[in-house]
Amino acid sequence: VGWLRRTCGTCAYCTSGRENLCAGAEFTGYHADGGYAEYAVAPQSYVYPLPSIFSDAEAAPLLCAGIIGYRALKIAAVAPGGTLGVYGFGSSAHITLQIAVARGCTVYVCTREPAHRELARALGAAWVGESNDRMPTPADGIVVFAPAGDLVPRALRNLAPGGTVALAGIHMSAIPALAYGDLYHERAIRSVTASTRVDGAELLAEAARIPIRPTIVRFPLEDANHALAQLKTGRLTGTGVLVPSSV
Repeated sequence: VGWLRRTCGTCAYCTSGRENLCAGAEFTGYHADGGYAEYAVAPQSYVYPLPSIFSDAEAAPLLCAGIIGYRALKIAAVAPGGTLGVYGFGSSAHITLQIAVARGCTVYVCTREPAHRELARALGAAWVGESNDRMPTPADGIVVFAPAGDLVPRALRNLAPGGTVALAGIHMSAIPALAYGDLYHERAIRSVTASTRVDGAELLAEAARIPIRPTIVRFPLEDANHALAQLKTGRLTGTGVLVPSSV
């Protein structure tokens, strides 16, 4: 079950491969009950068969954190063998890095938590620093996963001409005024809105080929509030997965 639950199927966005922008789109966990449960009901045409290579716990992050990271990587438009910059290194970023590395990309990661920096290096990041640091070379594309608007000007200053900064968050704090020189040379900023079913199918196929191995911390379903507290304070490395007692 992915985040996208239903669309109208007839609007200009739905009929042009951009169903994630449908004005009538509905989302799991917002318009309908989500995954904090032992059972869930979803429309058949909006669910995915899971590759047998993944356990349930390994598959769980792919259609949540993984799918938004996959969409963000598309928006950032980094070609295979190119250079990707990343700000923030949580659940989504650690899956996105594995995809980029498998495509032969050089990945630079800016993150403040020591445990997150260690994981980024272990997963193949070519360079790891903090948000104020200058990346070794300008990146062809950058994904900002952290919901901090003040990272956007910093990302632009690390972006190669013609590149795109993709903002992967649903929410973000205020973005400071931008110097036109940072945006010049056809640099672009784009937001990322949910995902399409095509994104989900592509992600699962590529994840199985690589194969992606999410770093997982399991929590009993009844400890969901504790898991969220760990996430909020940055003490969760990789992906938290809620496991019902029946599994």
